[in-house]
Amino acid sequence: MKITDITAIIDTREQTPLTLEYKPGHILSSEKGTLYTGDYSLSGLEERVAIERKSLDDLMGCIGQHRERFEKEIIRLRGYETKAIIIESTWRKIENGNYRSRVKPTAAIGTLMGWIAGGIPIVLAGDHAKAGVFVARMLYITARRRYNELKALGQL
Repeated sequence: MKITDITAIIDTREQTPLTLEYKPGHILSSEKGTLYTGDYSLSGLEERVAIERKSLDDLMGCIGQHRERFEKEIIRLRGYETKAIIIESTWRKIENGNYRSRVKPTAAIGTLMGWIAGGIPIVLAGDHAKAGVFVARMLYITARRRYNELKALGQL
């Protein structure tokens, strides 16, 4: 399987799409599409892969005033084989309250730990560019793993 065989799907509602650079100078091909949940998936595996991307301010909105809506997203994410929430921040920024929100750092960390305990991987990527690298790598590894599974089963 070559990297050129993989196409990422970026949800049409994604406001600030990531550059999906899985290693320096190598960007996954992508196309826009409507995903049931999450912001990123793989062509042909949309029902198996869902990755949600959040800026720090957006995350605080999801923990605070939009929590009820986002909890429905969390429930949908749990149904996917490959899932994660990639956050454009660090633990230190959250712990220090370096964001525009009334959400207390302890409440934010508690919510993230609750999602982790509920089976949702949380990745704190640091910034937007690094989030793109992490999403690209996760999509590439997932596609390669699926390809190898199908090959081993004689379906390729």
